[in-house]
Amino acid sequence: MTVALMWEARAVEGRGAELLAWARERARELADGPTGGGVGGPVRRECFRAPQDRVLVITWWDAAFDAELPELPEPAAELVTRAVHRWRFESVESVAASAG
Repeated sequence: MTVALMWEARAVEGRGAELLAWARERARELADGPTGGGVGGPVRRECFRAPQDRVLVITWWDAAFDAELPELPEPAAELVTRAVHRWRFESVESVAASAG
């Protein structure tokens, strides 16, 4: 089964690039480090940015929906305007785009 973990935060105005760099580094650490319960690192990860200094990280895992998986931590309070939002999703369909 594929599980996607989503992590979204909003940086303090003007600090979006700093938050993005911080989140990218934490996502790399998830990929590099071993996890508990026999689960390896994520099979895929993506980082996004959006207006209003928002940062989104999605990691995909080959694991059960309720598996204990490592997640990105909360950034320093002075870097964000609010608590991080987190969601967990189970994949129900995956279709590759056709070339052409």
